Amino acid sequence: MLDKLNLIKQRFDEVSDLIIQPDIISDQKRYIELSKEYKELRAIMEERDHYIEIKNNLEEAEEILNNESDPEMVDMAKLQYEEAKDELPQLEEKIRMMLIPKDPEDAKNAVVEVRAGTGGDEASIFAGDIFRMLTKYCEHKGWKVDVVDYSEGTNGGYKEIQFEVSGEEVYGTLKYEAGVHRVQRVPQTETQGRVHTSAATVMVFPEAEEFDIEINPKDVRIDYFCSSGPGGQSVNTTYSAVRLTHEPTGIVAQCQDQKSQHKNKEKAFRVLRSRLYEMELAKKQAEDAEKRGSMVTSGDRSAKIRTYNYAQSRVTDHRINLTLYDLDNIINGDIQKIIDELKLVDNTEKLKNISDDL
Repeated sequence: MLDKLNLIKQRFDEVSDLIIQPDIISDQKRYIELSKEYKELRAIMEERDHYIEIKNNLEEAEEILNNESDPEMVDMAKLQYEEAKDELPQLEEKIRMMLIPKDPEDAKNAVVEVRAGTGGDEASIFAGDIFRMLTKYCEHKGWKVDVVDYSEGTNGGYKEIQFEVSGEEVYGTLKYEAGVHRVQRVPQTETQGRVHTSAATVMVFPEAEEFDIEINPKDVRIDYFCSSGPGGQSVNTTYSAVRLTHEPTGIVAQCQDQKSQHKNKEKAFRVLRSRLYEMELAKKQAEDAEKRGSMVTSGDRSAKIRTYNYAQSRVTDHRINLTLYDLDNIINGDIQKIIDELKLVDNTEKLKNISDDL
């Protein structure tokens, strides 16, 4: 493992030198990429230093135990040896996980869409529940949530709602929520107490930077219209809402959340870039998942990933057969334990593919 870490140190030293070069600093895309790499490598270097320290402590303790006759020194060496021996396997496992190749998309912000699926009004209400669950989770993480566009359901909730999330490692976390969420409960609209099954679809896109996707302005049709949601006196009186249509792909992005037409246009272009970027990313994710035989991050929008059963207070994630009887807390945003389990399975699969190199 130390040989592998020493190779990484060479790259760390190289990146440390590059990010202070004037030509790199003036190239925004290259500078951002190298800064992210530097941050990741620095974390590994800190564990490398710790690893070397533990190995040295172990060797030092062994030498004392083999050559020292002073009982006090021997006792201290035994304690040092046991501490180092206990800590080493855990540290090695931590380093192995850190050496798993990072998905460069994971550090990006995300655009999230929640859409009502089958189930009529109840599906819209459930889509609203999923939106609230995700936004509460984001708030708990200290991430910023910014609504882009929405269409309300006739009896509450949303037919669809789209929002941006910004923070640290946002896409790398929220991508595990992409897929079909299913609910089994007695709907608010049900008069005879029968349990219905409804669904909502969650889509998660990494927010694309301008240099990730270049859009030809000639390919985009821009329409302006009156906002239809809350927003005061300007609603339905000014053409502040913006709809963009990317004619080569037919992809539509719109924003009516801001009173300013300029801000809505800016937001809509961010969403359009992210949608175009996600098209390419989804192909890659599907190919990678097929190679690994994984459904954890396959990017398959049609995959049923989770069921929320209200009668039994049960939540089941079908990708890893995880069942938790804690529905009230989960639907109120406490989904970290589910995401942690999904990440663990995903990383374990990745680790199998690189274990021969460590």
